[in-house]
Amino acid sequence: MQIDDLRIFVRVAELASFTQAAEQLGLLKGRVSAAVQQLEAQVGTRLLQRTTRRVRLTSDGEQFLGSARALLADAEQLQSMFRPAGSVLRGRLRIDLPNTIARELVIPRLPEFLATHPHVEVAISTTDRFVDLVEEGFDCVLRVGALADSELVVRALGHMVMANVASPAYLAAHGTPQSLDDLGQHRVVHYSGKLSAQGAGLEYEAGGERRLHPMHAALVVNSADAFQAACLAGLGIIQAPLRGVRPLIEAGQLQEILPGYLAAPLPVSLLYPHRHHVPLRVQAMLNWLTQVIEPALQP
Repeated sequence: MQIDDLRIFVRVAELASFTQAAEQLGLLKGRVSAAVQQLEAQVGTRLLQRTTRRVRLTSDGEQFLGSARALLADAEQLQSMFRPAGSVLRGRLRIDLPNTIARELVIPRLPEFLATHPHVEVAISTTDRFVDLVEEGFDCVLRVGALADSELVVRALGHMVMANVASPAYLAAHGTPQSLDDLGQHRVVHYSGKLSAQGAGLEYEAGGERRLHPMHAALVVNSADAFQAACLAGLGIIQAPLRGVRPLIEAGQLQEILPGYLAAPLPVSLLYPHRHHVPLRVQAMLNWLTQVIEPALQP
């Protein structure tokens, strides 16, 4: 079993395309196809299902992909064992980031990472849904909020302080609430990945416990951009990280309300699959993301 064949298979699996893999690797499509066929013959099972329109992993292929990535990471570490610090890193990185953090923090500074590591390719997903890091082949993901129990490795970066905000037009129409009792005539824009109004209301801490004051949801959205846009349009109150809405507050487009009833700060974490077999390019990205994001989370 050849290391180069494993690299080709991983790239085909990540891109779901023999043609794109061949283009990125600078190989003929026939060479890519032959490498995968040779692997399948060696392991005795079909790893990829091919049709005229798409390529997808079989169940055996999904299992094989994880082991292939681990083996390639080990090979990379062996190859770099005696290289001096600062040696050239190569390969492809797949990371998932919240849209706002990607747009405002990471992408503006990405040129410095690529200047330091010009032979590393970076693929960034900015979906608001929680991707499956292992199943979808991501090297690392950034999560904002409480984490579900898992076997993923977690690197805590800090917390995002929250704020309650509404547009001046909304407050002019409905009044500015001074206490929870005033919220009966108010409404919220509710954020839900499943587009469910369940749990809509104003969340706050009291006595060290999380509490929720139920409210009518005028609108339910599942994207951070729509969430903020709905608030700016006067559709209701939102609870959002202060860092993201501070420029709008300073510009007079949004107004803070009920400062005594704030939701708990949101934890910000980097997650990656394993503590071992971490490729050097992934380690470099984890460390760089930490350097970029941690200072931005300071109050």
